[in-house]
Order: sequence, then C-alpha cells, then structure tokens
Amino acid sequence: MKRRQLIRYSGMSLLTMLGAIATKSSPAQASGKSVTIEYLGHTCFLFSSNGFKVLVNPFNPLGCTADNKAPNVEADLVLVSSFLLDEGAVEGLAGNPQIFTEPGDYKVRDVKFQGISSPHDREGGRRFGKNTAWLWNQGGVKILHLGGAVAPISLENKILIGNPDVLFIPVGGGAKAYDPAEATKAVKTIKPKVVIPTHYLTSASDKESCDLVAVDEFLALNQDKEIKKLNVNRIAIKPSDLPKDGTVIRVLKFS
Repeated sequence: MKRRQLIRYSGMSLLTMLGAIATKSSPAQASGKSVTIEYLGHTCFLFSSNGFKVLVNPFNPLGCTADNKAPNVEADLVLVSSFLLDEGAVEGLAGNPQIFTEPGDYKVRDVKFQGISSPHDREGGRRFGKNTAWLWNQGGVKILHLGGAVAPISLENKILIGNPDVLFIPVGGGAKAYDPAEATKAVKTIKPKVVIPTHYLTSASDKESCDLVAVDEFLALNQDKEIKKLNVNRIAIKPSDLPKDGTVIRVLKFS
C-alpha cells in the first residue's frame, strides 16, 4: 500500500486563489450528472460522484463533536480547513487519500480545487490561526465549503468568488465561526442557490463545553427563503435540481 500523501501548498496570494474561482468549469468537471452529499457531523461532509469521493474536515469526537461517530469513511481526496480539534483529524483515515491542507490551486482527476485563506477568529487569526475555504465543481455542481469562516465577505471577494450552486456555511457561532447573524449576511452577499448549514449545536454536542447555538436561530433569520429540514443525512443534487432564482436552505439530519 502506498503511503498516504500529505500535500501542502503555500505562497499563493489570496487574489490569485480567488481569481481562479471565476474560471469556467472544464468539460470533465461538468460531465457528472449529480453529486451525492452525506453529512457526517459538524463541518464534515462526504461528496461522491462518478466513483470520486471527497471528504471535507474529518474530526475527533471531542467538545462540540463529543458524541459524534468519527467519520471513518474511504475517500479519494481529503480537504482540511484547519487543524483544530473539530476538524483536521487526518490520521488513521481509511484508504490512501490525497490530503490538501493549505490554500492553493490543485487538480485531481481533472477537477480543479481552490483553497482560500481567511482568519479563523475575529482577531485576524491571532487566536486560532487561518481557515481554508474550499471551492470545486463536482457532478456539474459548483460547491463552496467555507469551513470555519468568520471574516465578512468583501464586495471584491464576492465578485471574484461568483455564485456557488451549493454553499456550506457555519451558523452556530462561537469564537471560531459565523454566528447566525453573520452567516445570514454572508449568504446575502454570496447569493448561492442552495445553503446547507454546518457547525451548530446538535444532540451529539457536549452542551457544557460547546459554545454553539442550534441551527434554528439561523433559520429564524431566513424565513424569506424556502427551508426544508430533511429526515435523512444525505442528498443527491443534479444541476437541473438547482433553483433558477433565489436561495433555498436544506438542513441535513444529524445521524
């Protein structure tokens, strides 16, 4: 078995990374008919299409993820937003995935991935360092996973980012990510077609040590949008499923 590859890139400017987002998808990127998204807890999701699996932010079951099951799933590629306890647990993962941990421009199986750096706290990164958001096109769907974003989205960055089809955004607050009001402002700026909330208080959180709030506080601020709480922890999205106008919110069930 080949040793797992841990790939880290650095030195690319934020403007260069964000500019890459505006490029058109290649035919190989658009060839898939759908992407299946599975919620594994906190900010961790598994994205699957055409036999290609991407895992984002595997975690250790501690604190706000205390009673979650560790995401022991096989993936071809792992994307990491930071190496805090609630994300970045890459040791012991099944299979032999490539692992991207740093901002930069990557390509795997003709799919382009952009890692975008931002502060992981409200003090310019002095407390928790940097967060990496990830953007890519899988199954013909443009995905933006913000990781533990907490910095406002500037107008310049919004123009460079464009409009992702599906936005994964933290909404539970705390010291390391958007609170419900901050997340709502970011959604209004980014204008995605589908929002899937992440990083909020669940039944698996240690409520004594977890500083997050429930997803309902975010939903209460977005009553102007179509909201559905699903009874399953996975959803398959085809390009034709995406709304032509406006933004909808889908909450995947914690399992």
